[in-house]
Amino acid sequence: VVVTRATDQAGSLSTALADHGAKVVELPVVSIEESADGGEALSAALARADRYDWIVVTSPNGARRVADGLARPTTARLAAIGPKTAQPLSEAGHPVDLIPDRAVAEDLLEAFPPSDGTGRVLLARAETARHVLPDGLRDAGWEVDVVVAYRNVVPDVDPEIREQARSADLVTFTAQSTVRRYHDLAGGPTPATAACIGPISAAVARQLGFTVVEAEPHSVAGLVDAVLAWAAASSPPG
Repeated sequence: VVVTRATDQAGSLSTALADHGAKVVELPVVSIEESADGGEALSAALARADRYDWIVVTSPNGARRVADGLARPTTARLAAIGPKTAQPLSEAGHPVDLIPDRAVAEDLLEAFPPSDGTGRVLLARAETARHVLPDGLRDAGWEVDVVVAYRNVVPDVDPEIREQARSADLVTFTAQSTVRRYHDLAGGPTPATAACIGPISAAVARQLGFTVVEAEPHSVAGLVDAVLAWAAASSPPG
């Protein structure tokens, strides 16, 4: 089983899969780095956090940086796209007010309260991300400031590890960006089956030719369960 998460984030998924007997190949196709400005824009926005009605984070990477940058409690309410994203904020003593049932931007938009026409939102996210959330919030009447909290960059890949990945039985994806980057590195949908953490990464994987199994719930635990179910269904009887 191939794990494509960044090196410093692969541990929980790799360990869980290995504990269930999988031979894990770690091929990080992304590396998490600071924003080009070294975090200055985010720090400046968080220094004025009380001017916002909501602060929204869409990944644990963004949440950690927001938690680190909030020097004191804020009057702004906090929204996170899922429980894992909320965790760094909660652990830092910043209660999260809104977490949708499913960890996708569309569900966060659906759960988000209406604006009175004067509300402001700070959206802290990766440099490259879908426009669904900021566009949807603006359409709902919110004034949205988008701040880059971190960057996903392409790391150097060991050719030997890449070949091990190509001959694996299944590859796991936790973000749509990892699907595209792995596909480029592997030269196609190889291996043919992909286990995806949610509907967005699953849709991209299908477009690129993978056969997809999707996690439910959309979490690392759900992804492990999806891999185990696939393995059980793929094993010969007896």
